[in-house]
Amino acid sequence: MPLSLSCVAYDRTRALFDGRVTVAGAELYPVAMSPEEAFHRNFRHQEFDVTELSMSSYMVQLAEGRCPYVGIPVFPSRLFRHSSIYIRSDRGIAGPEDLRGRTVGVPEYQMTVALWMRGILADQHGVQPSDIRWRSGGLEEAGRGNVVSLNLPAEVELRPLPEGETLSRALASGTIDALLSARAPSCFGRVPDVTRLFPDYRAAEEAYFRTTRIFPIMHLVGIRRSLVERFPWLPVNIFSAFEEAKRLCLIDNAKIGHLYTTLPWAVDELERTRALMGDDFWPYGAAANAHVLERMTHYAATQGLTSRRLAVEELFPNSVVDLAKV
Repeated sequence: MPLSLSCVAYDRTRALFDGRVTVAGAELYPVAMSPEEAFHRNFRHQEFDVTELSMSSYMVQLAEGRCPYVGIPVFPSRLFRHSSIYIRSDRGIAGPEDLRGRTVGVPEYQMTVALWMRGILADQHGVQPSDIRWRSGGLEEAGRGNVVSLNLPAEVELRPLPEGETLSRALASGTIDALLSARAPSCFGRVPDVTRLFPDYRAAEEAYFRTTRIFPIMHLVGIRRSLVERFPWLPVNIFSAFEEAKRLCLIDNAKIGHLYTTLPWAVDELERTRALMGDDFWPYGAAANAHVLERMTHYAATQGLTSRRLAVEELFPNSVVDLAKV
C-alpha cells in the first residue's frame, strides 16, 4: 500500500525519511515540510495519508465530530513554552500577572503553544484568557487565518489585526503589548524594547517540570480516517514505525565517539536531560502521557476551544492504546 507522509524531518523521524525504518504492509512516501504547511494542507485539504498535526486543532475538530484524521499517540513535537511570550519592556510588564488588561497577539488562537501558555498563566499566575485582549494574524505575513473554525466564549475578546498588519510589526511599533508565538518574531533582537517575559526561560521551564512532571505535547500524528476504516491494522503499524525511528535517534544521540549533531556537548545535554526527566523523557503512547493529555483536554474545554471536555480515551483508536505485551 502506498502511504504519503507529511512531517518535519526531525532527528526522531529521520529514519522514516532515509528508509532505515519502514511501515509494515505499506510503502512510505515521506515529504518534509514545516508544521505550518502540514497543518494548512491537511486540515484544509487532506492532501496526505499520514501527517503531523497540531494537537490543539485536532481536539477542536474531534470534539465537533468532523476531523478527517485519526490520531495516534506519537508526538513528534514537544516543547516547554515559557520562551514563547515576547513583551514590550516599556509597558510595565514585570511578570505574568501584569498581562491582565493587555493586548496580546497570537498567530492562531487555538494553536497548541497558546493552549499551553494560557493554561499555565491561569494555573500558576491566576491570569484567565478573558483577562487579555487577543489579536490574531500572521507573524511575518499578513492575512493568516485559523485552520479550524472556533466558537469562543463571549467574554473572550479575539479580533484580527488590521488588514496588511503583521504581529511582528505590531509588537515592534507597540500596537500590541505582548506576543505569544512558537516562532520568535523578526523584531526580537532587533528592537531594544522587545524582550522575553521569562528571560531565563530554561530555569522557568525546568521548575515547571519539577512541579508538574509535564513535558508539553505540541503535535501528534494523524492517519486519514477513511484508510483506518478500511485497514484497521494501520494505526499500530505506523505507531511502531515512529517508535523505532525514535529509538534509533536516541541511540545515535548518545554516541560520543562521533557526534550526530553539530552541538559540541550534545551527549552531555542528553545526560543532563535524563537526570532531570528520566530515561524515557520523550514518551509515545497514551498511558505514558495520560497526565499530559488530561491537562490538554481540560485546557481545551475551559478555554472554550472544545464544546465539551474530551476523554483521553477518545483521542486515539483502542488498537494503539491496548498494545500487545511480551
